Amino acid sequence: MEPFAVELSKVSKSYSNYQAIQAISLQLRTGEFFSLLGPSGCGKPTTLRLIAGFEEPTSGDVRIDGVSVAGLPAYKRNVNTVFQSYSLFPHLRIFENIAFGLRRRKLEEEQIRRKVEQSLEMVQLAGKGRGRVQDLSGGQQQRVALARALVNEPAVLLLDEPMAALDSKLRKEMRGELKRLQKNLGITFVLVTHDQEEALTLSDRLAVVHRGRIEQVCAPREVYERPTTRFVAEFIGTANFLPVRIEQIVNGKTRVAHEGQERCFWVTTRPGFAEGQPAELSLRPERLWLASSPAEGQNSVPARVLESVFMGPIIRFTL
Repeated sequence: MEPFAVELSKVSKSYSNYQAIQAISLQLRTGEFFSLLGPSGCGKPTTLRLIAGFEEPTSGDVRIDGVSVAGLPAYKRNVNTVFQSYSLFPHLRIFENIAFGLRRRKLEEEQIRRKVEQSLEMVQLAGKGRGRVQDLSGGQQQRVALARALVNEPAVLLLDEPMAALDSKLRKEMRGELKRLQKNLGITFVLVTHDQEEALTLSDRLAVVHRGRIEQVCAPREVYERPTTRFVAEFIGTANFLPVRIEQIVNGKTRVAHEGQERCFWVTTRPGFAEGQPAELSLRPERLWLASSPAEGQNSVPARVLESVFMGPIIRFTL
């Protein structure tokens, strides 16, 4: 069986008066685009630094391609990192920025030239090698940072919120570039982000992180449509919550009663609920519609419109 590209086994990281992550276990497949998604301060960057070798775990083990990297310094791990600030060298030309790691490996000059040119072409900056970093736009600087990381042919590319400094339109363009690169190269990408749209559109799988723990690991569609905790349901997209009581479970369908009203309806639930148990029903706004009177057999809840706000492609109603 092929080893996982990255494997974290019960990894924890503590500082003097703070526990950043708590017993995290993850298995990242070779060639997948994986995202660590969560709010600020949840432990995402710490997890990335542990994989990169910039930090050592307090307990647990980190493996890359099936080999434990405990105690192995960052420069000896077959990973590269693209930072939020890009960390380019302003005094060096674009070519020399990308060639920096290759020169440290003491490759032949012709080999360096060929690899740098291939990398520039890969990120659609062919012929720009003699230019200056400070003359580039934010999106172009990000591409140089990507080329510098990819030129060393890492087994895993770590992305620490690389699009946070870009404007909204450019971020969307760069998402397409990142996905194209990852598919073409076939290497494992690990993205740290707090941007839900970014994680949902780019990832093959993602992990939702909260207070140093993993809340859920799955494909983007599943995390959106079948969240396993209230935090995940609230953090991913927008959700409404109704207090309900489990009335009946029949062939995977569940009849719930809306607390405070004599009204029941059928819903889909995940396993683990029992009849008579209190629960919360999560409702995505795009799955709801307004009607003056409910059609026969449709789930419905009486409501009064308090506000409507025009938002371009949608109108948002508060009920």
